Amino acid sequence: MQQALCSIDQWIKTRQVHYVCVTPAHAVMNCYWSSQLRHIYNCSGLTTPDGMSIVWLLKLQGFRKVERVYGPDLLQAVCQNSLTHEYTHYFYGGAQGVVERLSQRLIQKYSGLRIVGLESPPFRELSPEEDEAAGQRMRTANPDIVWIGIGSPRQEKWMADHLKRVGSPVMIGIGAAFDFISGNKPQAPKWMQRSGLEWFFRLVSEPKRLWRRYLLHYPYFAMLVLLQQMGVKKYPIN
Repeated sequence: MQQALCSIDQWIKTRQVHYVCVTPAHAVMNCYWSSQLRHIYNCSGLTTPDGMSIVWLLKLQGFRKVERVYGPDLLQAVCQNSLTHEYTHYFYGGAQGVVERLSQRLIQKYSGLRIVGLESPPFRELSPEEDEAAGQRMRTANPDIVWIGIGSPRQEKWMADHLKRVGSPVMIGIGAAFDFISGNKPQAPKWMQRSGLEWFFRLVSEPKRLWRRYLLHYPYFAMLVLLQQMGVKKYPIN
């Protein structure tokens, strides 16, 4: 987490533009199936291990000091860090009302947090005119950090497409963190997060939406990892 915060500080200080992909196992599978998405992740400023399975696999690969950089935790750590540096924030995503409750909770917890924009886009592809108008609103607000919560892989594609068009130094895609921190959806207890059981909590909470991800994609992910560890299959980065 500290490395992530240092990178974000540096980007804002130098006005470089980067996006951050917060990455659980199902995002890795999306990249496995899509070369376009794989390129987007490989071009990110940071791709962080969001799930414990990713953390454990990285440790197995020899990265002993790796830690989980979980979307909701990253959001709160950056907000805390922002109080010292006076960074400004723009929140883009979530259903109607979610982003407003998210903003209220963050301001209550981090008094003095500077939020310069809130927007809940419709859950569909925007017309070119709507998309340009949204980008113009962000450019006018001129935030240091834009938080994107429109779901993966949509948010990663959005960040890659809008990074230079918006011009903010940092874009971070955090998906369900909008729902968790706003209280719109329940979050797994800390012990389940640490033990790698958060997927089970989320499956029980939203079985209709998430059953395919956890019951089909995750076993396939485990099989591909096993083949890699056995030396049967290799995965080039590019």
